[in-house]
Amino acid sequence: MTTRDRLLAVVVAVLWGGNFIALDQGLGHFPPFFFAGLRFAVLLPILFFVPRPQVKWRWLIGYGLFFGTLQFAFLFVAMRIGMPTGLASLVQQASAPFTVLLGALLLREKLSPVQVLGITTAVIGMAAIGWHRAQTATLLPMLITLCGAFSWALGNLCSRKAAAPNPLHLSLWISIVPPLPMFAASALFEGPTTGWHALATVLDSPAGTAALSGLAYTALLSTVIGSGLWTTLLGRYPASTVAPFSLLVPVVGFSTAWLILGEQPDPFELVAGAVVVAGVMLGSMRLARREPALEPAPV
Repeated sequence: MTTRDRLLAVVVAVLWGGNFIALDQGLGHFPPFFFAGLRFAVLLPILFFVPRPQVKWRWLIGYGLFFGTLQFAFLFVAMRIGMPTGLASLVQQASAPFTVLLGALLLREKLSPVQVLGITTAVIGMAAIGWHRAQTATLLPMLITLCGAFSWALGNLCSRKAAAPNPLHLSLWISIVPPLPMFAASALFEGPTTGWHALATVLDSPAGTAALSGLAYTALLSTVIGSGLWTTLLGRYPASTVAPFSLLVPVVGFSTAWLILGEQPDPFELVAGAVVVAGVMLGSMRLARREPALEPAPV
């Protein structure tokens, strides 16, 4: 992986880590299923100016279903019923080892020993943070968040198989998938008018204004830019190389919670976060095979 692409992967981690603050603001006003559909529905007008990606429909719909629909449905519900923002940013990154495992099983992607060591190191660091934070969350929200992480991993594989010539187009066009099922779920489980009433009154309170800012962040910065870069990287490298960078997201999530929300980071979590960073760096490396030296040609 080139230095430039590693930096792009870090940019995605920063955008997605800050996204959990935006989601917390949005869910403070909108019901979860409605908010999950709305974050993609606001992008639909852009598609009139973006050509459809030249990929098979099954991979586009699969990416939209797993990455765009199920991932956020599970995550938003978990956060709404009590999953702490910082812990959600951590547990969601279980998508990385899920992606590596599914890539090896379904796509026959091979892992180098260095990658295995790096991913194992990152998972140990992530597990240490999770163990330290688990006292703040009940079991059900954590299990629902893990379902979202598994859905994200399946979406990563669909993106990899799509091999879109222009990954940004793919990341935008998956917006056609989530709105209909999410609005239908909202009408069924949250009430047929609850979400629309929240939208109509979004400017009537400070919480609504904050939710609108959160919607703008999650739709533009997280989805368009973050997912666009992520899809580009998945098109260049095996999923097992790109996925470990998602383990940086909880480190960013804890940092932004400290800077914006005033949460004081625990020294134990800072050390474990450093372990995660080291593991991600190892997990993104592939050692070049040493070629035998060529014998000089006879004169």
